[in-house]
Formats: sequence, C-alpha cells, structure tokens
Amino acid sequence: MRIVRIFDTTLRDGEQSPGASMNMAEKLQVARQLERLGVDIIEAGFPIASPGDFEAVRAVAQEVRGPVIAALARSREADIRRAAEALQPAQRARIHTFIATSDIHLKHKLRMSRQEVLEAAVAAVRLARQFTDDVEFSAEDATRSHWDFLCQVCEAVIKAGASTVNIPDTVGYTVPEEYYELIRHLLEKVPNMDKAVVSVHCHNDLGLAVANSLAAIRAGAGQVECTINGIGERAGNAALEEVVMALKTRPHLFEADTHIRTQEIYKTSRLVSKITGMVVQPNKAVVGDNAFAHEAGIHQDGVLKERSTYEIMRPQDIGIPQSRLVLGKHSGRHAFRARLRELGYELTDEELQRAFERFKHLADQKKYIFDEDLEALVAEELGQVPEYYQLLDLSITSGLKQQPTASVKLKAGDKELNYLSHGDGPVDATYKAIQALTGTRSALKKFEVKGITGGTDALGEVSVVLEEDGRTVRGHGADTDIIVAAAKAYISALNKLKLRKG
Repeated sequence: MRIVRIFDTTLRDGEQSPGASMNMAEKLQVARQLERLGVDIIEAGFPIASPGDFEAVRAVAQEVRGPVIAALARSREADIRRAAEALQPAQRARIHTFIATSDIHLKHKLRMSRQEVLEAAVAAVRLARQFTDDVEFSAEDATRSHWDFLCQVCEAVIKAGASTVNIPDTVGYTVPEEYYELIRHLLEKVPNMDKAVVSVHCHNDLGLAVANSLAAIRAGAGQVECTINGIGERAGNAALEEVVMALKTRPHLFEADTHIRTQEIYKTSRLVSKITGMVVQPNKAVVGDNAFAHEAGIHQDGVLKERSTYEIMRPQDIGIPQSRLVLGKHSGRHAFRARLRELGYELTDEELQRAFERFKHLADQKKYIFDEDLEALVAEELGQVPEYYQLLDLSITSGLKQQPTASVKLKAGDKELNYLSHGDGPVDATYKAIQALTGTRSALKKFEVKGITGGTDALGEVSVVLEEDGRTVRGHGADTDIIVAAAKAYISALNKLKLRKG
C-alpha cells in the first residue's frame, strides 16, 4: 500500500483564518504536537511576511526534528533568500515557492504574460535549489489554469529541480470528477512528472476540499496539504483528520495510507482549537463532540449490541476513550439501563420502568440530560415509599406588585383535594397549601436548593427535613421548575411520615 505524505499547513495557511494568528510560543506548541501526530511536512510560516513569522519559522526549524520543515516564498529572490535563512537550523528543510498560473491571476493580479510567469517559476526553483535539494513549486489557482500551460509549467519546474509539484485548488472551485481528471492529465501528459511528487492543496469554498483531495489521491497524487480542523483562508482547507481517517476507513478503495499516528488526532484538534480560539462545531466529522455520540434509541440499541452497526471508526483510533450514548428524548430503555449501570445503579424492571418514565418527562423539558440528572432521578426512585399523597397539579402566580399565590391539587388516598393559599413567596404559598390539604403538624427543619446542572434549563434539586412527634424524615424532589421540585420534596417527606405513623 503506497504512502501519501501529509503536508500540514496549520501554522501557515491555517493561521491565516481571521483571528487565528499564533505567537511564537503557540506555534512551537502546535509544531511539537504535529511532530507527535506524525505529519511528514510542517509548513511553519511565510518568513518574509513579518519579523515574527520569520522568528517562528526559525524556532520551529531549530526545535522540531522529525518532520521536514517548510517555509513559503513567492517566486521572488528576496522571499526565497529569507525563507532559506529562516530554515537554516532545520534538520530537513523545504522551500515552498509559488506563482499563479491562471489567466485570471495573470491578467488582474500579476499583470504578466504566460512566458514571464514560466520564466519566474523556473528562476525561483533554481534559486531555491541553491539552498536545499527539497524544493516544492505550487501553481497557484491551478484548477482555473489552462491545462496545456499548466503542463508546460510543471515540466519546466521539475526540470529546474522541483521535487514536489503542487496543484492547488486555491479558491475551492473544482469538483472531485474534474480534479481527478486534471491530476490524471498531468501524470500522463507531463513527460517528467514521475520525477516529482504530485501534491494537492484544496480549499473548502464549496465544501468539497476533502472530497477533492481524496479524488486526487485516487488519481495518483502522493501528497495532501491540509490543516487541523480544516482551518484556513475563507472557508478553510481540507481537514487533515478527515483525509487521514477516510484512507484508514476505506483502505481497499484508496489503496493508500499515511504515517499519521491517528491516536493523536483528537488531542491535536483540541490543542489547535484552544490556541486559535476557533471552536470545533459539534457535528464536525471525526473530531466534533457529536462525531461518536448517539442519542436515537435505535442507534443506541445497535451500538450497544455491536459497535459497527452505527460506527465506521473506533473512537479509540483517534484518541477518544469511547463512544458516548447521549441520553435525550429519543433514547430507549436499553441505553438508559446501560448508562445507569455505568453509574453504579442496578434497578429492578419495575424501578427501571418508573425511572424511565420520569426520565422521558424530564427529557421533554430540557435539551441535555447529565449524569447528575440521572442520579437525582434514581435517588428519588430508590428512596420511594408508597405514595399516599401525590402531586397532581400546581399553579403559581407571583410578581413584584402581587402577593404570591399557590393553587395545589393533591391526591390523598382515593380523594382529590384542591387548595389555594397565599405566602411570602411561591414556595411558602405552596407549602401552606400542602399543609392545609394534608393537615400535617410537622415542622420544616431544613430546606436546601441545588442547581444540579448548568444553564437556564438546569434540573433543580430540593431537599427538605421535616420533624413531627420526634420523628425526622428527609424528602427529595427534582424538576426543571424549582417550585415543583420543592413541592415534590415536601410531599416525599410527608409520605415517609405517613408510612412511619402507619
């Protein structure tokens, strides 16, 4: 199986994302992690762009010893000499020089003829070869260039000494079928193309960067230029993690692999996200928070029975310990029971059914169900006593200029009772109504409220301690509505008193 080189340009093209620039220390931290990840080439920056970029490239070249360290340079003498100077400490150095080859760029940006561009490209490669044997040439905007001219340029720069020829889709314009044909055309029509590695660098303007890169690999490309999390100019670049895992997952289709240590992928993704401040979207392929998360009951049931039913990659392969079963309103009993077992709870079928019904009710009220939510539900279920008193309904009115009022509807044995009461606050009004309906003589000794999880839709837990005739009981209640939770806690304690009194 042939090896496709991974050319990581997170530190150069990735850093060009608005707001994603990194200082020298941050670049070094990312570069060291890229070395651990196993990338073949690290493009450390564009030395002539600024003194800071020069120093960062030089620092990476000095400290990182595994991968080839590359520096970008326009096809200009000053750029190339500056890149060579920055790369001087590198164990293995590559000068990456480029010039546009599309008529659009020639006319509107460079204002040069094709012949002038051809001569500039050849001169740049020859100069770069004076400093290193590893020279890469990029034909900027290659996918909008005339194919015959592109062939002419590729042949000339290889003859001048380029060992890698990059065919960038600079503006994300091409599509997989077209890109495949272009790479095949170059491999077949450029007579000395076998003397250089064909590289591809795809942008994601149409969301096709990874698809185009994979098409190019199938066509024979030997290097892919990409970034961690796909960051970069405009809509970004081909995402390294997606390209690598596509090859890993479909080896018989691509018949290609990489040197990437895939178990380092997730860690690298999180590091780049943290340093650049660019949040990884939850549904991002491979490294998003939801990439190995399952909420639908059918999916959860399948994954619990056999992982491969709904997962084409193992989370461990990219450095995630395990898949997550996200409990929500679409989840089934199988996943609910499995998660409770992980938390250390073993419920009878009857207890599980009651807890599951409460869980479903809660899941309809809030987006995220946390382990703390489940523990509160189970604690309530396991501590359950015969419910002589049951809360049927609760209605509260309260405001700055009106006295809080609570209307409570209870079931006491076989009877349904209603009462309306006022209080100093909604909880006080609720408790006074419950006291009137139950006739309790107990004293409220303790009242505690705790927000179990964060967010405005958090599940709240209320604990109360009641005392009556020397007997002390504790009641718990949990709900997204804290007043309802308070009522549940009070009634839970009253049921325990009722049971003790016989």
